[in-house]
Amino acid sequence: MLSKLNRSCVVVAFVFLAPALFGQNLKPAEAARSYTALHQDELVRQFSDFVAIPNVAADPASLMRNANLLVEQLKARGAEAQLLTIPDAPAVVYGEIRTPGARRTIVFYAHYDGQPVNPADWQNGAPFAPVLKQVNGESRLFGRSTGDDKAAIFAQLTALDAMKASGIALRANIRFVWEGEEEAGSPHLEQILGAHSDLVRGDVFLVCDGPVDQSGKQTVVFGARGDTHLEITVYGPNHGLHSGHYGNWAPNPAMMLAQLLAGMKDEDGHVLIPHFYDGIAPLTALEKQALAKAPVNDEMLRKAFSLGRTEGSGKHLLELINQPSLNVSGLSSAHTGSHVANVIPPTAVADLDLRLVVGVDWREQQQRVVEYIQSRGYFVVDSPPSAETLLAHPKVAMVVRDQASYNAIRTPMDLPIAQDVIHAVESARGEVVLLPTMGGSVPLGAMERVSKAHTITVPIANYDDNQHAANENLRLQNLWDGVETMAALLDMQ
Repeated sequence: MLSKLNRSCVVVAFVFLAPALFGQNLKPAEAARSYTALHQDELVRQFSDFVAIPNVAADPASLMRNANLLVEQLKARGAEAQLLTIPDAPAVVYGEIRTPGARRTIVFYAHYDGQPVNPADWQNGAPFAPVLKQVNGESRLFGRSTGDDKAAIFAQLTALDAMKASGIALRANIRFVWEGEEEAGSPHLEQILGAHSDLVRGDVFLVCDGPVDQSGKQTVVFGARGDTHLEITVYGPNHGLHSGHYGNWAPNPAMMLAQLLAGMKDEDGHVLIPHFYDGIAPLTALEKQALAKAPVNDEMLRKAFSLGRTEGSGKHLLELINQPSLNVSGLSSAHTGSHVANVIPPTAVADLDLRLVVGVDWREQQQRVVEYIQSRGYFVVDSPPSAETLLAHPKVAMVVRDQASYNAIRTPMDLPIAQDVIHAVESARGEVVLLPTMGGSVPLGAMERVSKAHTITVPIANYDDNQHAANENLRLQNLWDGVETMAALLDMQ
């Protein structure tokens, strides 16, 4: 196994490796296991080269490099492939492999874009120079998008190679939809898919994004929370003022914002904004039964994250992610550390991340927050206020509502296609954890409205992959397990 991978200039070629398994009559997961064991070093190199291509929204040229590479890789595996595009949006990579006589069409979704990066926060200072390390005796590859979400794409491609090497023919029509702006909220996904609706229809959308259960067991998830954001700016003086000369007289917006935010939740995490929990669609008996059977990982996670307490009045994590949430994802006012100055700052800004469950509409949830801010005496505007507006009102808040938002979706667990997906995953991974809802958010609604198909999520990343944070990583065993899982799903009929 390679000990370190660090490339500043990368030329990528996912080369199909020798069909050494042909004729062994292996099942898909067995074929994948044998294939990855035989070619591990080369597969790690190929995956590292893929991760080394930058993929953040601020670098559209590199996003296009990713997209063009993936079209080439699909074509190399016999798929009809193209880029689905509209102006001013990253392309969706599309591929299709038709199977004569197939009764089903299975669509695989993943995304090739990644979260923004701050190189200074990374241990090696280079998010796109993948490094292989041993962590607690296990190999992990560190780099942006290793777990979220290039692993899923690479696993799907490798599963195709493994099945070909073993002579296993596909039994369904297979389509691939790999998005390029999921981390930006997928503002154009529905428009792009809608312009090509005949290409993306299928019997099921298999969403291959997110982590497996924290216990390490493979998970099959039947929904995801919706997502919306608000940015709140409160105002003090029109420029920074000396805190000695004007403290106790000029209102401090940092303190104002802290007080405003503190009133939104109690100390146990319950949101106090009126009507915040209205409209929640209850879980079905089958969904409650699945939750009751799922592993309870709370104590292990509390220790792993060094948490002296958890919120939720004693409820387990899996119960709480089936509730809407309000998270402060960012705060900014003046400076700290070596740049601190004794001033009353002119503004303070907070970003709120609202996760939604089925029955809660994102527009209504945004409005509930705005009405709460108004109830605290703020005059709310949606653009920077004039001096006249600031003088006319004791407290002013600018609230910018994110329009790249979407609602939660949940697929019934007892549908025939749902049962087939469960059985396919079990054939590769044994007993699996079934969950009604994933804590994270994926634009399932856009997929379902255009494709007229239900969505089911089959993630492969490790839970502790530092998703969305610095030093993102993928446990390599999760990649090999993921190839087996993808092979079993590709074999569905």
